[in-house]
Amino acid sequence: MSQQTLADKVGVTRQTIFAIEKDKYSPSLEVAFKISNVFKTPLEDVFTYK
Repeated sequence: MSQQTLADKVGVTRQTIFAIEKDKYSPSLEVAFKISNVFKTPLEDVFTYK
């Protein structure tokens, strides 16, 4: 899935998705849940807290 497609499904910009992928930005809880829902994967499998 492209960054733009994911961004459109979640309601954020492609730049936001890029920043999340590069650990330059921590998403809000709402955005994190939306991303995990897009992939039908539990939140803890998509994101980890360091």
